[in-house]
Amino acid sequence: MQSSLLACSVVQSAHGGSIHKTADLHIRDPFILPVAAEQKYYLYGTGQPPGDTGFDTYRSSDLQSWEGPFPAFGKPDDFWGTHHFWAPEVHFYRGRYYMFASFKADDACRGTQILAADRPDGPFEPLTDGPITPRDWECLDGTLFVDPYGTPWIVFCHEWLQVDDGEICALPLSDDLKTAIDTPKLLFTATQAKWVIQVAKDRKAYVTDGPFLHRTRAGDLLMLWSSTSKNGYGTAFARSKSGLITGPWIQDEETLDLKDAGHAMIFRTFEGQLMLTMHQPNTGSKERAVFLPLSETENQLQLE
Repeated sequence: MQSSLLACSVVQSAHGGSIHKTADLHIRDPFILPVAAEQKYYLYGTGQPPGDTGFDTYRSSDLQSWEGPFPAFGKPDDFWGTHHFWAPEVHFYRGRYYMFASFKADDACRGTQILAADRPDGPFEPLTDGPITPRDWECLDGTLFVDPYGTPWIVFCHEWLQVDDGEICALPLSDDLKTAIDTPKLLFTATQAKWVIQVAKDRKAYVTDGPFLHRTRAGDLLMLWSSTSKNGYGTAFARSKSGLITGPWIQDEETLDLKDAGHAMIFRTFEGQLMLTMHQPNTGSKERAVFLPLSETENQLQLE
């Protein structure tokens, strides 16, 4: 399988993979899954050029040196998606690992497909015969959220390419993640955030990218998401006034104080440190994963 993350090898691992430094890994949309039983962090993401054959993963014990790549998903011959294999993220749910990733075909709308495996490095296999997002919608960047009642949701973007004012929506799923159990709920649109600017000068269209949910110690529900801003690709928080996924969602006035960085997610290290990861910059072949410590005070998260 062709590697979907491009990297410069520096050391050969005793386990058969090469060792790479974070700065050598060319990656967009980085996602970290800490696996406590192994004391390892697994890294997934979108490579350049976009991989159309599958996804790889890397693993690390310190977020600095990465062993891999290891093939996590290889496209079956009868798989519906043919290109734009984007933004894989892996969640541990009910004893298995589930990959949420976006795919596209010439005769099908872009959508998020759910895949499943018994291990964090796969092999991941499609859970159903097509995307879980509405098949007549252009969608991407689906993420898993489990509400306080145990109901799983996919939170995803309804693309600006189809609706102009990009949307973030939520769709409740069956416990086995195979079917939607209701219709999508519109959470908010891109222009509800004052910091968002149009994606191109000649088109009044506005991006929504990369939603990720985080519950604070105080119980507040926050969402990270990205769009175009005065500082390039930008990322900010939205806050659920009710504490529920259905909102209403209140937008922060400004993005995080980072230039041209986005598609973020949050994880906790094995030592207990809360971390933010995203790619920076959002340019050509220069994208790299960055890891930034976060501090939490009451219902606020701040870069340290």
